[in-house]
Amino acid sequence: MDRILVKGGNKLAGRVKISGAKNAVLPILAASLMASEGEVRLTSVPELMDVSVMRDVLISLGASVHHEGENMTIDARRISGNDAPYNLVSKMRASVLVMGPLLGRTGRARVPLPGGCAIGTRPLDLHLKGFQLLGAEVVVGKGYVEAIAERLMGSTIYLDYPSVGATENIMMAACFAEGETKIQNAAEEPEIVDLACFINSMGGRVDGAGTDTITVHGTRTFIGSEYRVIPDRIEAGTFMVAAAITGGRLVLENVIPEHVVSVTAKLRELGVTITWEDDCLVVQGNGRPAAVDLKTLPYPGFPTDMQPQMMALLALSEGNCMVTETVFENRFMHVPELRRMGADIRIDGRSALVQGTRTYSGVPVEASDLRAGAALILAALAAEGVTEVHGVHHVERGYDDIVTKLNAVGAEIWRA
Repeated sequence: MDRILVKGGNKLAGRVKISGAKNAVLPILAASLMASEGEVRLTSVPELMDVSVMRDVLISLGASVHHEGENMTIDARRISGNDAPYNLVSKMRASVLVMGPLLGRTGRARVPLPGGCAIGTRPLDLHLKGFQLLGAEVVVGKGYVEAIAERLMGSTIYLDYPSVGATENIMMAACFAEGETKIQNAAEEPEIVDLACFINSMGGRVDGAGTDTITVHGTRTFIGSEYRVIPDRIEAGTFMVAAAITGGRLVLENVIPEHVVSVTAKLRELGVTITWEDDCLVVQGNGRPAAVDLKTLPYPGFPTDMQPQMMALLALSEGNCMVTETVFENRFMHVPELRRMGADIRIDGRSALVQGTRTYSGVPVEASDLRAGAALILAALAAEGVTEVHGVHHVERGYDDIVTKLNAVGAEIWRA
């Protein structure tokens, strides 16, 4: 089994360029299926396992894809399928996002129930409710979902929860509907804004992205465009914690400061120095962190995708902290592994009481999901001895060459 080995104790120092956002590029790749004329040319595409899976999904549907480095070209003018294959969709939940553009463009979309990280139940009912309100017939079979519509009609759609995936999927389908669609209680994440900007670059008209009400005006034809994906705010947050947990100093390039406001504020509460210099984010760790409580919330609140990494830091704090997870009910799967390394954490439902300790010890640990894997690597950077992190494939789903980037700033880390 592949694993990452980390020899802890080094203060990180140097510059890190943040890659394009995983959670932005995946819906943008799905939306490239909307372009019936011209090619889509994307830049700042991260080299991730999830991106490779979505690329293969597009190819299975008849699109032509060329991927070289950070650049990707998609020609979806002659798509030939409506059915996303099980062997790909089962690997990654985000592949369900092809439903919206396929339904809108071809009148039919069928996908197996998706896979991905096991961090809680993330049902598709809000996606399907949106399709139905646009006029589609939805069939839920054994292991698959299908949506069919001769034509879609604009509607007002209220989401019971501001789901990112549902907002994206409904937005893409609504682009093909006759008239105007309003998505109320929409997710407000930067990745939603990026998707809307990409759709508009292809000739669409989506207004209000980044607020709780998005208005989509139906458009007949979408034309390929050139587009640059936003930086990954979760990768940026992870390296911010890496500087803090090692007492190091990192200069992060390609960061949008507005996208990491909640992480920046919380780290400053912990005693970390964060400044903005020459278009870069500079993060300086200053010894053991203070003890502060943490609660995850939909954007612009503290992101659930940063909770495991922050818990790895809080476990070394001077005092007791309460971490409350409100987004996913099963996002404490990293806790038993942090305990193996010496953390003192007790779980009570959706909250975890963290009692600060001085150090971690290097031991074999298992990553259960993407962000849990990142948290274990961060803990390993501060640990005494060598830590073996198993389940490397989870980490590689969402971090572009994290081993090389960490080595470049002074970590002793290698893949075995």
